[in-house]
Amino acid sequence: MDEKIKDQEVLLVKEQKDESLRAVAGADEKGELKTVPPTAEHEQSFLKFDKHSNALENFLSNFMRQFKNPTPLNFFKVPFESAVASARVLSEMLKAPEVPSNKEMLDSARVNPSDYAEEQKQSFQGIDPDKVKWEQFEQMGVSRESLEKGKHLDDLLQYRKTPLVPISIKIGEVSLYTDARLSLKASGDGMFIPVVHAIRKEPQLEREFFGHTFTEEDKKALRETGNLGRTVELTFPGKDEPTRSFVSIDRLTNDIIALSADRVRIPDEIKGVELSDEQKKELSEGRSIYVEGMTSKTGKHFNANLQFNADKRSIEFRFGSPKQVQRQRQSPEGQEQAEQKELRVPKKMLGRDISPEEQAKLKAGQTVYMTGLIDKKGEPFNAYVRPNFEKNKFDFLKWNPDKSQAKEVTPDNTSRTQVAVNSEGKTNEATKHVKEPLKQGQTEPTAQQEQKEEEKKRSKGMKM
Repeated sequence: MDEKIKDQEVLLVKEQKDESLRAVAGADEKGELKTVPPTAEHEQSFLKFDKHSNALENFLSNFMRQFKNPTPLNFFKVPFESAVASARVLSEMLKAPEVPSNKEMLDSARVNPSDYAEEQKQSFQGIDPDKVKWEQFEQMGVSRESLEKGKHLDDLLQYRKTPLVPISIKIGEVSLYTDARLSLKASGDGMFIPVVHAIRKEPQLEREFFGHTFTEEDKKALRETGNLGRTVELTFPGKDEPTRSFVSIDRLTNDIIALSADRVRIPDEIKGVELSDEQKKELSEGRSIYVEGMTSKTGKHFNANLQFNADKRSIEFRFGSPKQVQRQRQSPEGQEQAEQKELRVPKKMLGRDISPEEQAKLKAGQTVYMTGLIDKKGEPFNAYVRPNFEKNKFDFLKWNPDKSQAKEVTPDNTSRTQVAVNSEGKTNEATKHVKEPLKQGQTEPTAQQEQKEEEKKRSKGMKM
């Protein structure tokens, strides 16, 4: 039998008014169940779920949000390969559910949608700030007030990591100062304590990771996209059974991050585009999908590769061509033929060498922050650089587009006027008479430049 069929399950449902079970075929836009008789001729209409994915959990949590009164419904989960026979057996048992052997069998197959709704509700509850040991943060030179002022407090209380923040660690009489990301973890007394995520030179992909050894394809995917591209079984401390998990790289610290797949809920819709069951399945299994026609906050339509990121605990957007998704699904033999890039990533850009790591990120459609770029007038500036595969060029941005769908503007805030004048030939009221190139961070003429311009004006007046 096909291995794929063995991993598929079917949801059976019985309403109080009905005598027999029916197979779930889906749900309409009002949340009403669509069902069919659990017979062989209707097998193609059965709504099938992969037992290793979160599709069933997503269906039930969405169903609970929409359906007004789900209590008269009894759900049962059975293997697809024996769905018809299981439906007959369970229907007979439902005629005498009090019989111990029947009750045991029914309970083993029973599914309670309210469990998924409650689980989803709990996942959105944040950490009580009064249960955080702030004195341990203060020992590192970090206070609750400084985190709140930097708008990082919400990250911590929602089980996320902060961006890089400066901390100090005292060893004897010596204090070490560094940048690190911070998060919270529960301690044994019901309180939460800080976890420090230090910066590593590179991800430690050669080591075994919770019982998993990364293959060469795994390493390539993690280096290029930051995500493993599939889910793997990991054995966490204190657990006997392996857990299916997503794996990603923390791009700020190079730490390897794992997240249990049963804690992930794939949405039905992203940026105005409704995802198909196949797309949701792909995302739930760690793969990347290419979605077109999404709408940004500014109302503009855009396309992007979507993939779940274990570090961000959400679906991230990577801007590139759909060929990147195809390459990820191809065999190693076919990958080489698919490396047709629409945009060549150079080894040098605007007078600055691009490291192999930066080249790999740009090829994967990721954003790279670059310092020391040189504009057309020979002046340095900094910018977030992102490949634009559709226009076959690189965009230079003021903000990091991976963190916020900000509008595209010129590079760094301190370099905005400089690049506009030096590289794009633009002027404003303050700079339109200046002939010399602006320096980094300069937005108006210096006193020396103004003096030179005044002398030129007087000189022209004398000649006339």
